[in-house]
Amino acid sequence: MKHRALAVGAALAVSAALTAAPALAAAPSGVAGAVGAAVPASRQAAPVAGAVYVGHRAGGVKVLVHRGGWTSHTAGGAGFTGQFAVAPDGLRVAWIDDGGRLHVSAGGTDKVVARNAAAGAPCMTPAWTADGKRLAYPVGGGSGAATTVAVVGADGTGRSVGGRTSGPCHLTWSADGRTLAGYAGDTAGVHLLDTRRRVSVRVPGVKLANHVESLSPDARRVVVNAIGPDAPGGDGSWPMSFTPSVYDTRTGAKIAIPVKGRLLGARYLRDGRLAVRVRGNTGGSAAGTLVILSPSGKELQRLPEPAKVRALGLVGVLE
Repeated sequence: MKHRALAVGAALAVSAALTAAPALAAAPSGVAGAVGAAVPASRQAAPVAGAVYVGHRAGGVKVLVHRGGWTSHTAGGAGFTGQFAVAPDGLRVAWIDDGGRLHVSAGGTDKVVARNAAAGAPCMTPAWTADGKRLAYPVGGGSGAATTVAVVGADGTGRSVGGRTSGPCHLTWSADGRTLAGYAGDTAGVHLLDTRRRVSVRVPGVKLANHVESLSPDARRVVVNAIGPDAPGGDGSWPMSFTPSVYDTRTGAKIAIPVKGRLLGARYLRDGRLAVRVRGNTGGSAAGTLVILSPSGKELQRLPEPAKVRALGLVGVLE
C-alpha cells in the first residue's frame, strides 16, 4: 500500500496507537450531528473579515494577509526544512531549520526560540495556540513509538513538555489551548494529546490520513484529509488544498459538511464556527468562496476569495 512510507529524510517510526493510554477527559457534547461544539451566541457575533494564505517559495514560504487590503511577508532561510506554521494573525511564521532550531519570523526579524526540534521531516510542523502566545513542536532525538512534544512561548520563554504522541505530524491546537491533534508519520491514524494530563489517544474512525488541519475549540471535532489504502501518503508537506472530512473524536462518526461544491479545505474558528473553502463562487468565477457555518451547521456568511489566492493554501481566518 502506497501510504506506508513518507518521502522524507527522517524515518518516523510511529505506531498506530498508544494501546495502553487511558481516554481523554470528556469534552462537552455540543450539538448532535453538528460540525462543531455549541458556544454562547455572544461569542459568534464578529463576522469574518478576511483570511491568511500561504505559498511555497525557494527556501521558505510567502504569507499573504487579506483584510480589506493586502499585506505580505516571507519567512525561512538557510536550512529551511518545510516545517512551518503561520500565526493566527498571519503576521508571524514559526519554522524549523535543519539544525533543529525553532525560529519565529516577524516584520523582517528572525529569532530562535527553541532548539532540539525534530528536523528534516516536512510533516513534523510546529503549531501556534489560538491566542498566538505559545508554540508546540515535536522534539528530535527520541526513539520508540511516540514522539515528545514540547511547548514554548512565542518569545522563547517558559518551555515545558506537553507529552508524547504517536501523531506528531501537522500538529494543531484546540482553541482552549489544551489539546493537540496530529497524524501518524506512516499515515495510520490521527491522535489527540491532552497536554495537561500528558495523555495521548487515537481518534476512532480515522483509519488513514495524511493531513490534520484543525480542531474544534473543545477538541470534539477534527478536520483531516482522510485517504484510502492505495492512496499515496505524500511527503508530508503542508497541502495547498485538500478534501476535508470532519470526525467526532470520541465516537469516530464522520460528520457531514453541509456545503455544496468541491471543498478545498475547512478550519475551525476560535468560537466553534467552521470556515469551509469551496472552489468557485455564486458568480461563476474560478476564484473560491469561504462559507462560514455556525456550530450547528447553519450557513452564516459567504466571502468570495480574490483570484490571486486560488493556488495558495488557506491557513487562517480573520474576524
